[in-house]
Amino acid sequence: MEGVVSNDTASPLRLLTFNMQVGIHTAAWHHYVTRGWQHLLPHPKRRRRLELIAGAITPYDIVGLQEVDGGSFRSGNVNQVDSLADTAEFPYHYQQLNRNLGRLAQHSNGLLSRLPISRLEEHRLPGTLPGRGAIHARFGDGEHALHVFVTHLALGARIQRKQLDYLGELIAPLKHVIVMGDLNCTLAQLRQHKDFCEALDSRPSKAINSYPAWQPSRGLDHILVSSTLRLSHPGTLSHLFSDHLPMAVEVYLPEPCRKAIGLA
Repeated sequence: MEGVVSNDTASPLRLLTFNMQVGIHTAAWHHYVTRGWQHLLPHPKRRRRLELIAGAITPYDIVGLQEVDGGSFRSGNVNQVDSLADTAEFPYHYQQLNRNLGRLAQHSNGLLSRLPISRLEEHRLPGTLPGRGAIHARFGDGEHALHVFVTHLALGARIQRKQLDYLGELIAPLKHVIVMGDLNCTLAQLRQHKDFCEALDSRPSKAINSYPAWQPSRGLDHILVSSTLRLSHPGTLSHLFSDHLPMAVEVYLPEPCRKAIGLA
C-alpha cells in the first residue's frame, strides 16, 4: 500500500528529544534539594552547559526540547531555545511558552529543525493547572506531509489520560506522525491508553530507560512513530546535566512522505 513501506535506501531523519531541566546538573536524588535553587536563580556554568548540549544535538535533524527557559533571571536572561538553535546552527526553531512567571522563569517547550517547517501550531493541553502544552509542526503539504508533535505531559495519570485523549484527536486524521517528548509515563503505561494508541497506530517499540539520568530505571521519554514510518536505532545519549537522558532515534520515511517534504 502506498505510503506504508519506508525507503530504507535513503538516509533516515535523525531525531532527538531531551527534557533539559533548564540545564541543572542533577546526578543524585539529593541534588533535587541541594541544587533546587537553580530553578529560580542563575548559575555561572549554565551558559557553558548550553554550549555542550548544543554540541551533542548538532548531528540531529529535528530536536524536541522540554523544560527549557525562554529567557528569564534564572537563565541569565538567555532564551535557551534561541541559544541552542544559534550555536548548533539549526535554521528553524520555535519556543512554546507554557508557564509564564515573568522575570523569574519562562517554562517552555522547544523545537529545532534543519528542515523547513510548513506550519506551526501551539496547543494548550487540558489539566487542573495550566502549563502543559504541545508543539505541532507540519513538514510539507498534503496527505503525505510529516507531522511532528513535541510535548511534555503532566505527572498524574488522570490528567495524562485527558492530555493523551486530546493529542489522539489531533493525530487521528493524520497519516505520517511522530510524537516526541517527556510523557511522564512508561511505554507499558502508555499502551493502556487505547484511544491514543489507535490514533497514532504506532508499531510496538522497545522501552528505553531515560530517568533518572544517573541511574536510568524508567522510560519516561519517548519518540513514537505511526506505522507508516520505520523507527531504527533507539537509544539514549550520555548524561547532559539534566535529570533525564536525551533520547535519539533514526526514522525512515516512505517515498511519498519524502517527496512531500522535499527530500526526494
